[in-house]
Amino acid sequence: MHADLVPDDLWDRVAPLLPPAPERRHRHPGRLRVPGRTALAGVLFVLRTGVAWRDVPATIGCSGVTAWRRLRDWTEVGVWPRLHAALLTELRRAGLLHLDDCSVDGSHVRALKKGDHVGPSPVDRARPGSKHHLIVDRQGTPLAVTLTGGNRHDVTQLLPLLDAVPPIRGLRGRPRCKPRRLYADRGYDFDKYRRLLWKRGIKPVIARRGVAHGSGLGKVRWVVKRAFAWLHQFKRLRTRHERRVDLHQGLLELACSLICIRRQSSSPRTLG
Repeated sequence: MHADLVPDDLWDRVAPLLPPAPERRHRHPGRLRVPGRTALAGVLFVLRTGVAWRDVPATIGCSGVTAWRRLRDWTEVGVWPRLHAALLTELRRAGLLHLDDCSVDGSHVRALKKGDHVGPSPVDRARPGSKHHLIVDRQGTPLAVTLTGGNRHDVTQLLPLLDAVPPIRGLRGRPRCKPRRLYADRGYDFDKYRRLLWKRGIKPVIARRGVAHGSGLGKVRWVVKRAFAWLHQFKRLRTRHERRVDLHQGLLELACSLICIRRQSSSPRTLG
């Protein structure tokens, strides 16, 4: 089970980032602590299948409550952003990351529980929902993902999404944290944000509203749609179940890391 859910290449990258286990008490030590790899298998089982935490099978080796607690603890110490940044560095070093051309988009998901970053979704009859905002490179590799309420406009999250891209090392010189050109659909067509992108040294390539379809940007932007398909293959992300924002954000970043690992061993055509 561990080999299927937590392969060696994933565990070798996650293990150094995990906080040290607390020392066991000499008197009344209680039950043995579940190994980190076993707990990660429980987290990945929920992420992939979308089952409730209480339904994690005993064959995993830990209860769903234990897996949830480890997810909470690891999220609070920032394991997932560091894992994602390390994998992006590996991709750039291997020449598999193309940062000159990037694309952005947003995707609505229904939220089943109340909490922060939940709002009436304009595409789901005002039902409570959230929105995933994603930026990818030219091949569709996720660079950053953020979470907002379902009623937030995509363009308001453009700059925060760019700021969420970590400094990506891997080559000599200064780390890269911004593209040269940014592609977006009509939802981002605001001159104010075009000017702000130019000030950052980024050329905006954004479709104009009120213009007939056929701008040709789809030949470049389709990779962000495919990236959302990859992201939502993890069934836990298709609907927001977590009340806490940081836990859902942590699962998003973990899914992005898994996509990066697949990107290292497969071409984009194989992933699609």
